[in-house]
This record gives sequence, structure tokens and C-alpha cells, in this order.
Amino acid sequence: MRKEEYIIKINKKNNINSSQEWLKIEEILENGIIKTKDNRYLKIIKINPINFNLKSDLEKEAILNSYKIFLKTCDFNFQILIQSNKVDLSNHFSQINNHLIQEEKNIQEISKKYIEKIKELNNNKKSSSKNYYIILEYINKNNEIIDIQTNATENLNNKYFKIKDGLSRCGNIATDINDKKQIKHILFSFFNTRIYTNNK
Repeated sequence: MRKEEYIIKINKKNNINSSQEWLKIEEILENGIIKTKDNRYLKIIKINPINFNLKSDLEKEAILNSYKIFLKTCDFNFQILIQSNKVDLSNHFSQINNHLIQEEKNIQEISKKYIEKIKELNNNKKSSSKNYYIILEYINKNNEIIDIQTNATENLNNKYFKIKDGLSRCGNIATDINDKKQIKHILFSFFNTRIYTNNK
């Protein structure tokens, strides 16, 4: 059973209204752009960040200067979202346990302590994986525009290329998520965190 079907069945069982009734999302277009019920258009960009802490002092200074330039060139609003998920370590633990049978007693004890420690860190989200996103917005302020979707797509794409260019100078990679299926998956993971994590 897919996760999306699972949440719908739970909602029906508990007589909970469909999420579509309270979500502001009206439609996800084929190019991945989200249209809201109040006539806004949203674009999701995924960011693959650098590890700033591993850089030298000189590199850090260069990155910060590039980031300042990036912020100055972006003359529009955007939102940064960070999604944190617990890492599924069940396969890792089972591999360790399979090898423990053949090991000596002291190795078994060390391995068991290791597993307990990793579980503790994972429960405290210290070993969690993170996804980074930037959300762009287009609001139609000119009611005379006939083809709003085309205008919104062009506007959001221009913003995306500005962000991509600016962040690449800092060493980050910006990826345009323009697939309808991927957008649904991201939205589901945000709105159904508990089920998404447990069934990942």
C-alpha cells in the first residue's frame, strides 16, 4: 500500500475531513509549479549545501562575501525550509547483529553499546538527515494578464536562475523540481511527517 493511500484510509476511518479541504493548494501544474486557492504560484527548489565547517578561514570568508552578493541580487522574497528526518538504521543494526554471533564476548558487548548509542543519537535527531528547500512565490497583481500561468512560470523561472547562479558562487547546488510527482512526494513528506518517517 502506498503512503498516500494509507493516510487517506486513516482519515476515513477516523472521520477526518480530507486534507484537500484545508490545504490552500488548488492544483499542481505539470511543470511542478503549485497554484494556490488565493491565486498565488509557488516553485520549490532543492538545495544541496556545502559543509561550511570543513572550509578554511579564507574559504569561509569568500563564501560569506559571495552570499552577501547573492542576497543583494535577489530583489524578491523567498522562503527557506529545512526538513529533518530520522535516519533509518534498521539494516545497519541487523548487519551488525548478524556478525555478532561469530565474534568474541568483548566484541559483542562493544557492538551492543555502539548500537545503543547510535539509537540514542537518532532518537534525539542528532543523526538525522536534512533536506533544504527554497520556496519562490509569484502573485498576480495585474488582472489584465490573460495567460497568468505562462507569466507566472516565466517569473518563477527567472527567480530560480538568479538563485541558482548566486548560490553556485557559494558552492551550493540549486535544483529545479519541475516534476509533478516529485512535488507531491515533497508535500506529502511535510504534511505527514510521522507516517512518512515510519514507512520510509
